[in-house]
Amino acid sequence: MIRLRAMLSTTAVRLSALYLGLFAVCAVALVFYVTAISEGMQRDRTQSAIANELRIVAAAYRGGGVAGLVRIIERRSRQPGANLYAIAAPTGELIAGNIASLQPGVLDAEGWSAVPFRYERIGEQTSESHRALAQVVFLANGMRLMVGRDIGEREQVRGLVRQALVMALAIMFVGALAIWFFVGRRALRRIDHMSEASKKILAGDLSQRLPVNGSGDEFDRLSLSLNIMLGRIERLNEGLRQVSDNIAHDLKTPLTRLRNRAEAALADGSPAAQHDALEQMIADSDQLIRTFNALLMISRVEAGSSTAQMSDVDLSRLAQDATELYEPVAEEEGVMLTAQIAPGITIHGNRELLAQALSNLIDNAVKYVGDAPKSEIIVMLSRSSGQVRLAVVDNGPGVPANRRDDVVKRFVRLDESRSKPGTGLGLSLVQAVAALHGGKLLLDDASPQARDKPGLAAIMVLPGGK
Repeated sequence: MIRLRAMLSTTAVRLSALYLGLFAVCAVALVFYVTAISEGMQRDRTQSAIANELRIVAAAYRGGGVAGLVRIIERRSRQPGANLYAIAAPTGELIAGNIASLQPGVLDAEGWSAVPFRYERIGEQTSESHRALAQVVFLANGMRLMVGRDIGEREQVRGLVRQALVMALAIMFVGALAIWFFVGRRALRRIDHMSEASKKILAGDLSQRLPVNGSGDEFDRLSLSLNIMLGRIERLNEGLRQVSDNIAHDLKTPLTRLRNRAEAALADGSPAAQHDALEQMIADSDQLIRTFNALLMISRVEAGSSTAQMSDVDLSRLAQDATELYEPVAEEEGVMLTAQIAPGITIHGNRELLAQALSNLIDNAVKYVGDAPKSEIIVMLSRSSGQVRLAVVDNGPGVPANRRDDVVKRFVRLDESRSKPGTGLGLSLVQAVAALHGGKLLLDDASPQARDKPGLAAIMVLPGGK
């Protein structure tokens, strides 16, 4: 009973009940309509047959008078069929025809009988009465002529039609009710599964997903949309947890160092030592500010807050400017920085974010390309198949394939000793910028055949381009 009440409270079952009710109303209306049409056709046929008989009888009366009328009535009365004939005296007494008795009042009015009347045939063994329709004509001498037709067959056909329609309606109603019940059960079962998954999600298990059976109906579409949302929430929560852990790990050291330097400067007391300590503390503070600025920028980009600043960006010019900007830095590190940039490539995006992402890629390549005398970095820009590929390729040690998913996470650095400057947020920002522009960041070996120094190809794949 509780399950039935729960099923009746679902939207799907209520809609099914509404459709069932509308179907029942339409079906009942159809039964009455078909019955009325059938009765109308039968009535027209009856009136047509009576009118035809009346014309024949009237022709005999005009040719032979009352005697001729009686002869043709007697002759046609003996023929089998549903036709009825009667000649009555002005007093209403039946003189000729095939009718033994009539319902009182039938012969009192001339014209077509408004409603069916009862009668008994001559020669029947039982006193069973029949129903008929007739037309009454008053003759000049006061006698009355009635020509009619038995409607028993018509009523039988009408009953059969109505019975068949009612039976069909009953079968359709039972079938519709069964379908409604099973559809309601199926809908309730799917909703139960969704509710169970929702309870697990509310309990904190964000890895759960709403069930999808592949039918493509509204439940599947809703589940797919919610699953995409749950996946995004899970990634954001995982990112938040990871960021919290990494902040606690990576920022604890510089904050501790700041405190120790301040404590040492206070203990020393000399102006020179305090001055040096303050300078180092300012440098560490600047690094912390850069770290928080990078975190804020990544958060804003992932939230899509910069989409309102989109415009057409000359990516070729931007890549050329970034290469020229970093040439002195690369030269100072003993790295040759070159460019292979296709001209005239324009995309719709945010110029500042794209420039920051490209700068991060070049800066990472300069820091990690290595100390070999032939260290080289190439900034490449090309367009093919409706996509733009902006890549920074180096011939350094590269990134192992099993670590490429990790290095794009926040605060993750392959340099465990933290000997290189940086925050571990550069590739995270690049990935966020690529996602904001509808693209992605790919990491691959620049030279797979070189096992010792395969190099790294960091590629931003962006859609469109003109």
